[in-house]
This record gives sequence, structure tokens and C-alpha cells, in this order.
Amino acid sequence: MRKTILAGSLAVAAVAACVACLPMAEAGAGPAIAWGACPSQSSQETCGTVTVPLDHRHPRGRTITIAVSKLATAKPGHRRGFLLLNPGGPALGGLTMPSQMAAQLPKEVLDTYDLIGFDPRGVGHSTPQSCGLSSVNYAAAFPYPGADGSIEHNVGAARRTAAECAAAGPDLRHFTTANTARDLDLVRQALGAPKISYWGQSYGTYLGAVYASLFPRHTDRIVLEGNVDPNLVWQGQQQAWSQGMADRFPDAAKVAAEAGLGLGRTPEEVTRTYLALADRLDRTPAAVPGSPVPLDGVVLRGVTYQLLMRNDTLPLLTRFWRTAATLSSGGAPAETDLAVLRQVFADSREEPGVPADNMITMTLALMCGDASWSRDVAGYARAAQADRGRFPLTAGMPANIWPCAFWPQPAGPRVKVTSQGPRNALVLQNRRDHATPWETGLGMRRALGGRAVFVGADNGGHYVYGTGNACADRATDAFLTRGALPAKDLRCR
Repeated sequence: MRKTILAGSLAVAAVAACVACLPMAEAGAGPAIAWGACPSQSSQETCGTVTVPLDHRHPRGRTITIAVSKLATAKPGHRRGFLLLNPGGPALGGLTMPSQMAAQLPKEVLDTYDLIGFDPRGVGHSTPQSCGLSSVNYAAAFPYPGADGSIEHNVGAARRTAAECAAAGPDLRHFTTANTARDLDLVRQALGAPKISYWGQSYGTYLGAVYASLFPRHTDRIVLEGNVDPNLVWQGQQQAWSQGMADRFPDAAKVAAEAGLGLGRTPEEVTRTYLALADRLDRTPAAVPGSPVPLDGVVLRGVTYQLLMRNDTLPLLTRFWRTAATLSSGGAPAETDLAVLRQVFADSREEPGVPADNMITMTLALMCGDASWSRDVAGYARAAQADRGRFPLTAGMPANIWPCAFWPQPAGPRVKVTSQGPRNALVLQNRRDHATPWETGLGMRRALGGRAVFVGADNGGHYVYGTGNACADRATDAFLTRGALPAKDLRCR
């Protein structure tokens, strides 16, 4: 898939109870994974596949394959087992995540686990799904209202996208988080492990919590970083972005003010400059030298969202704002500005065998298939307008209509994340996380109850571990190596 940096409910109780005891969920171990070369020739991992049912309610029916990777780092005498890794998204592939995490983790953690990555069902090399979407611009998938606040074009686009995915066939309704969690238990069996440890980031926190709720006896040590609130999936979680952006944006505005880029002398002035720029680009997009993608308000906000993920990309983000302001005013960008544009708009290679719209397709399949959304079109218009007034940085997008409003009803009930199970989860959360805000991290902590300990870091961005907070890093390392959870929730300055 070509990606730029923009790349970013009630059943009867008996039916809900059976979700956790489907026949294949507790079946005997299947064939061991045959490890070999990975799809990416540059991968440090070895790879294999696990065969799973398309529909776990019919374990002897049609099957799909799950691509799995391994980086064998554990040492004899220290080895505890396997640490499964998921980078979130939703719909991000994870075959190369073991080597990426190995570069961050200390020796004592690497000595304890072999690292396991995987492409979740429908994603990447795991029977990839496609709606055959006519547009594969990931940033455009986010429904920003028009410059005047109208959502008419969003309603039309949402209807078309939902219709295209419906026309692709009925299989997509089986590509849900609950079924992905059931796949993971078959991966566990294929690894020959009685229990698995797990580290999930972003969307991966929800996947991990669902797995731990379905299979508590098979969970070892669980790290959840940058958390989704399981009780807000997914419409409420999307709406939380507005507050998250309001909390995080001042970090970047402060960097811009201190850098003297001409965007404002204070964070407040920079924020006003940014809002005026976004409005101007909404009304009159600017051409980008060397790129077929015009710079409009959606692109500006998309780049901003992605580069707010980490503190070390804030200087690049603020230089991009300056370049965008230059282009919007009709000025000629300097060579240094052109270098910024090349960095921001750099394309990655297409992945052979993966449809161009795979990431968008699976993002929608998960967001729309995990839980029901409101179908009140007028209600979305009112909500977007109110959100736009309260949170100008997100311009009403998080409360706006998504294709999920026109999606078929979910194939099964949402898995309830509860406190039933062992005390074995570490919840890592930044105070100023725009993608999964502080309050949704607290929501995950509440859902898990006594199973979890919360480690809140006074930091900005989406990632906690390895970003400079020694307190949070120490707590994570101690938990993974010794199983030592803090006695109570921590606030790490």
C-alpha cells in the first residue's frame, strides 16, 4: 500500500456468554508454525502462518491465514516465553515490530522473551481484505466538515464508502477485534505455549484487553500503551480526539514559538496562526512542489496529527507549518522548506500482494464491525457543529459522520472487558496523548479494575515507553522481567 506520513449492540445473555467458549477457542494445539523467510526481504525476523476459521462460530468452515513473525532473543536459563506485539492502527501490520521493539528494549527483557509479531486478520499478509475503494487517500478518510461547517459532502462520502464495502461481499463482517483475539489464541497454541505475554499499543490495547477477557487463563504479562476505553468503542473513542488534540497541541505551539519561525511569539499566538492557516487552506488549497496532492486543511491537520505522535518530531512539524504558511500566501519555499516537504510527503514502497486500500478497508471493518454507531444523520450534523465550536483544532471531525453510520449491524455482540481474571496488566498512558487521550486511558484502567495498575506519565505524545520517562520505563521493565507490578497506580513526572 502506498502510504505517506498522513498514513496514518444487545444479545441475550446466553449468546454473549458463549462468545468466550467457542469450540476452536479451547481446542487442542494445532500444527506448529513452520518458520521461514518473511515477505520483506530486509526483515530480521523469521515468518510463518497459522490457519484459523473465517468465522469462529463455524470452526470447520472456511479458513484464512494469519502471518506471524518471530525474533528469537530469549536466552537459556532466562527464557519465560513469548511476548506478542501489536502496533495498533487499527489495521497496522506487525511483522517487523519485533525488530523495532528489540532496538528499544533492554537486554534483561530480550533475554526473557522471544518476540512475536503478526499481521492481524485481513491486514497486510493475513488474507488481506479490500473494498475496492475508489479513493485510497488515508487522510481523506477522516471526515472534516467543509469550510462553512457543512457535513453534506461527508454524508455522501460515507454512504458511498459503506456501499462499496458492502458490494465487496459479506466476509468483511467477520474481520473484527473479537475474532482477531480468537486468532491469537490459535497462534498461542501453534507456538506450543500455555500462556502468552502481550504488548499492545493504541488500538492494540483494546485487542489485548479483549484477548485477556476471552482467555484469562492463557494470559501472562500484559502491557497496554496509549489506551482505548473499551466502553467507548468506537464512536465515543473517536469523539475523545477533540479533547486530546486540545491537550497536546500546546506542546508543539511552544516549540514553534521558541524556534522563532514567524508563526507567533507565544503558544497562543501560534495556535491562532495555525487555525487561520487551516481555514485559509480549507477555502483555497495550495499546490505542493513535486507532489500531486494539494495542501488543503485536511492535509495540514493530517500531518499535524501524525507528527504530534512523538516529541522528537515536533521540530519537523513546526517547520512544516511555516512551509505551509509560505505556500498558502503564494510565496516560494526555500530549499530547506522543500526538504521538509519531501520528508513529510515521502512515499513508502507498495507492499506486493497487499491491496492499495487494505489499511482503510480494515480500519473501517474494525471500527464499524466491532460495535454499532448512531444512524441519526441530523444528530451528526448537530454534534459536529457543537464540537467545531468547542474544539476548533479538530474542526468538528471527531464528532462527524463516518461510513459506520451506514454499515451493517455487527455480526456478534461486543466483548465486555471486565476485571475478572489475574492481576497481570500494566496500563501505560501519557497525560497529553492526542490519539488516545488521558481520559480513555483511565477508562481502560476502570474496565480492568483490580487486574491492572495504571502508570500515568506527565508527557506528551502517543508513546510512553522509551520516550524519556525513566519512571515509566523502570515500571515496565520490572513487570516484564520479574512480574513486579507497582503496589498502586503511579504518576510519573
